[in-house]
Amino acid sequence: MRALEPWVEQPLMTFLTESEARLTLLMTSAGQVVAQHGFTRAVDIMSAAALGAAILSSTEEMARVLGVRPFRALSHQGESHGIFLSAFETPRGRWIGLVVYGQDTSLGLVRLFFDRMVDELMAGVPAEGGPKQVLAQNFESELHSSLRALFGR
Repeated sequence: MRALEPWVEQPLMTFLTESEARLTLLMTSAGQVVAQHGFTRAVDIMSAAALGAAILSSTEEMARVLGVRPFRALSHQGESHGIFLSAFETPRGRWIGLVVYGQDTSLGLVRLFFDRMVDELMAGVPAEGGPKQVLAQNFESELHSSLRALFGR
């Protein structure tokens, strides 16, 4: 597991242990990764983050067009894996969690432990510094590079 912010590590570790999630990303709404677990290649992390942020952004726009409240979370269930994607507000801006889980757990357990992790994250946000943007200086070029790698351009 890797985290950019030390205060994120313990809540994420607890979530991973309780939920038995296989892959997890915590990212800003722009797709900047804050913490990850289970991914082995940087291009996979960047691609998943960009796609996760884009999926939530497009579903929020769909909700706006339909005149309904934005969807808080999305899930997709396959034969052997499920994906849970949820946005949440932090004092440091809006974050997104992307979780891939297997047959050894359930969507209900993932959601329960995800909500607990969000509560723990909010309780552990350092007071000093206030809201902070975690985007790296070269984020835009990294994002474009990962999108080119993903879509072959």
